[in-house]
Amino acid sequence: MIRLTNIQLPLDHDEDAIKQAILERLQIADEQLTGFTVFRRGYDARKKAAILLIYTLDVETTISLELLEKFADDPLVKVSPDLTYRHVATAPAVLPERPVVIGFGPCGLLTALVLAQMGYKPIVLERGKEVRERTKDTFGFWRKKVLNTESNVQFGEGGAGTFSDGKLYSQVKDPKQYGRKVLEEFVAAGAPDEIMYVSKPHIGTFKLVSMVEKMRATIIALGGEIRFSSRVDKINIDNGQVTGLLLSTGETLAARHVALAIGHSARDTFEMLHESGVYIEAKPFSIGFRIEHEQSMIDKARFGDNAGNEILGAADYKLVHHCKNGRSVYSFCMCPGGTVVAATSEAHRVVTNGMSQYSRNERNANSAVVVGIDPSDYPGNPLAGIEFQRQLESHAYVMGGSNYDAPAQRVGDFLNNVSSENLGKVEPSFKPGIKLTNLADALPDFCIEAIREAIPAFNRKIKGFALEDALLTGVETRTSAPINIKRDEHYQSVNTKGLFPAGEGAGYAGGIMSAAIDGIKVAEAMALGMNSEIKE
Repeated sequence: MIRLTNIQLPLDHDEDAIKQAILERLQIADEQLTGFTVFRRGYDARKKAAILLIYTLDVETTISLELLEKFADDPLVKVSPDLTYRHVATAPAVLPERPVVIGFGPCGLLTALVLAQMGYKPIVLERGKEVRERTKDTFGFWRKKVLNTESNVQFGEGGAGTFSDGKLYSQVKDPKQYGRKVLEEFVAAGAPDEIMYVSKPHIGTFKLVSMVEKMRATIIALGGEIRFSSRVDKINIDNGQVTGLLLSTGETLAARHVALAIGHSARDTFEMLHESGVYIEAKPFSIGFRIEHEQSMIDKARFGDNAGNEILGAADYKLVHHCKNGRSVYSFCMCPGGTVVAATSEAHRVVTNGMSQYSRNERNANSAVVVGIDPSDYPGNPLAGIEFQRQLESHAYVMGGSNYDAPAQRVGDFLNNVSSENLGKVEPSFKPGIKLTNLADALPDFCIEAIREAIPAFNRKIKGFALEDALLTGVETRTSAPINIKRDEHYQSVNTKGLFPAGEGAGYAGGIMSAAIDGIKVAEAMALGMNSEIKE
């Protein structure tokens, strides 16, 4: 097959336009074209009055070899790459032991799935509940302020990504097309087919719930085992080798190959690993607020008169500003047509995040507006970033009224450093609720200074971003893990053999797709390592 890239067509093109573009691009007759598929569809909205759809196509013709020779020097005409995923190993007929996966978010889910597909019958340990019970607990917190510290936005089947916008794209380098494998598994579990070709695929919470259940069933059917409400309280290490795990149930589980896919908020587990001697380093992360605008305003700013077009959907944005004080402020986890959600996993703390459903049809758009910080901002041991996060979250709890409401402020008042007394036309979506205040002391001074500089700068890119009635809600602290559990070229901990740090919690991913991709890599490394040991 032939891969054609950068095929540009008008937003309102007719059904036959793609075929005609192929014929014109390759200079072939209709009867020489035997078929084509859309590999990717994106858009170019730089000219709002003339938005273009940008296609990447895989084309079959009766003269493909001849065409490849003819266009040998054309970078937009190439052989279609082989996208078939092939397992790197097969489990032996008799397994000396079963691998263990700690955590059942996107990373742990793909680690377990790929191990199961290779025949290794993994045991998955998840501290939280199965996804539907977890959803009840999470919505119960939002509605009634009853927090379950083991079943919430952060903990439980599906991980933090279950209560998010469900974005399925990433900027990580992926030469082996692991991302394609992830998307194929998601479609097999019930995701819309369009995620295979739209440039910015997403799913949303409600679809993710049923998908996770189906993927769990697949793992079990292949011989895997999923244990919920099974927190790992201790890791047993003998002479630098993992030998077992002590569970919150009181059971000790023998284990010599353990994937650590615990997510960015498993703070007690980070502390346990550090006390056990597993090598950990502090790493940069970001902190800030959630900002809300009316989605219709964002659509108009991004798409002009094409706002509301079904193909374009709800508009998103990606912004960054480099400040005079040396800090960078950027938008993060932008949720079109979504809501700001309570994302704490610890009592008496307030944390915000964003969430959208597949339809993205809520009234507001929201995004984190965050400032990059590094370990020099929170000096101390490798876990100092956790304490830094906790201090901000605890203060936000007090600012919100000590009842899990979040502190909030109109953007105009934030820029003028005065407390907000009333709301404007942007209605808050945060549940349980908000308390209007002055956010000036919700973050360190350098963060407040940077965000106050960035918002007007963002307004020059998106008209209305600095709207006085736009709303800031605090605080956003869980952008990523504040630590990195270092691993070697075989994906094992640098000082603990048999421990495979993975995904966001270990500092190797940032979002559903990158975490899932890392899970596949770790599954492969575990399988190759186990087979190598068996041969020895």
